[in-house]
Amino acid sequence: RSAMQVCINEKQYRYETDVKRSEPVRRAFTELARQTFGLNFEPWYQSGYWTDNYMPHVLTDGNRAAANVSVNIFRTRWQGESKLYIQLGTVMTGKEYRNRGLARWLMEAVLAEWRDRCGALFLFANDGVLGFYPRFGFVPTCEYQYTLPFEGRGPDARKLDMNNSEDVKLLLNAYGTGNRFSAFPMTDNPGLLMFHCSQFMRDNIYYSGRSKAVIIADIAGDTLNCHDIYGGSSESMEGILSSVAGKNTKQVRFGFTPAHRDSMKISVLKEEDTTLFMLTSKGNLFAENKLMFPVLSRA
Repeated sequence: RSAMQVCINEKQYRYETDVKRSEPVRRAFTELARQTFGLNFEPWYQSGYWTDNYMPHVLTDGNRAAANVSVNIFRTRWQGESKLYIQLGTVMTGKEYRNRGLARWLMEAVLAEWRDRCGALFLFANDGVLGFYPRFGFVPTCEYQYTLPFEGRGPDARKLDMNNSEDVKLLLNAYGTGNRFSAFPMTDNPGLLMFHCSQFMRDNIYYSGRSKAVIIADIAGDTLNCHDIYGGSSESMEGILSSVAGKNTKQVRFGFTPAHRDSMKISVLKEEDTTLFMLTSKGNLFAENKLMFPVLSRA
């Protein structure tokens, strides 16, 4: 069922799970996301990139969204085996609805629905709510990031224009071929890719005609932050990176887990106001294999 009436602490709410197809509920959800995180999902929806991989679970009170927990399907490959994980995100409660047990109710409903249907459940928590998720069996988990010493010789890649349909097509086609340099890629989710690439990353997308690869990256000082690489079927990773690295680049920091890491520096990923939590009852590849979820897989 996509909608049902529920009673939580003696108050009636409507529990909605088919949010994107109901304009009033979608707009209420988007308004709560704007108030809470400054996010606007409506352009993403209007552009056609919001797919069934992203499913808000909303409690509404009349025409207002009171609280939400979103389910994002994360498909990946690990050592040749396909895996389906669930990321919980956009966890939020309207100011006037807090301390009423709504987030707890939603978490329990979502876990009951998805716990037995996936290989792992995870989420990224802000510092202010670190004590909330352990109540449901989530534990903090370290991610690991890799850095490669690198001498840049000056970029020759072309920046893609996300207002240009041909450039968007180029990006999506390259994404469809995958990131062959990643040990733990996000697969089959062009919608989430475009959530990032049509907004926050829109000025960081490049195409190397020489290597036929799309690189999502930015430069900070002497560091090239490489968020992802798609396509480039025959050239080495270093050759592809050279198309976007500046002359002053001394290292590449990866936003995904490289498949071959022998010559790389490894460090625990520390991000401001962000902690990865994973459900303890499910498998955890991270402790033994020193992985990170791709930056562009976060919802």
